[in-house]
Amino acid sequence: MTHVGITAPRPALGYGWNTTRMSECCFAVLSEASTFCRAMAGTLSAATLPAVVEELLSEMEAAVRESARIPDEHLLSLKFVFGSSAIQALDLVDRQSITLISSPSGRRVYQVLGSSGKTYTCLASCHYCSCPAFAFSVLRKSDSLLCKHLLAVYLSQVMRTCQQLSVSDKQLTDILLMEKKQEA
Repeated sequence: MTHVGITAPRPALGYGWNTTRMSECCFAVLSEASTFCRAMAGTLSAATLPAVVEELLSEMEAAVRESARIPDEHLLSLKFVFGSSAIQALDLVDRQSITLISSPSGRRVYQVLGSSGKTYTCLASCHYCSCPAFAFSVLRKSDSLLCKHLLAVYLSQVMRTCQQLSVSDKQLTDILLMEKKQEA
């Protein structure tokens, strides 16, 4: 799987479906997302997931720890809360499309290879995704809690299937700069 010029290995799942300082350029790349995160921090419901979603994800995580699978009732709850995005997010997880990219300075971003073949950057700490659906359905219309990419990030954490990639701070800066250029 390739994410913005970096190739990460694709380990077998077994689930069935189931550094330095960042440059000023990187700050500019993240400024839009950071502004969003700061703006949302003042609104409890926007800065955190609703309690029912947090509880569902927590229960799913416990189930995966115990039996390495998610019970059907949790999958039905997921579908009830997120609609068709749940199925699409599970498909992204099944295709191992989520990569956590971390740097020595502790910065962490997720990249999700969308079903269209485009890679989106997600910041789980403030529930942000660079995809158009997030901007429109989540932020503008407020008719969705999350886009399928962010939901896939959370599900891959729960299922412990998120690919991991460690890069230097410079490499992370380059990845984010490339993402910003693609958005322009």
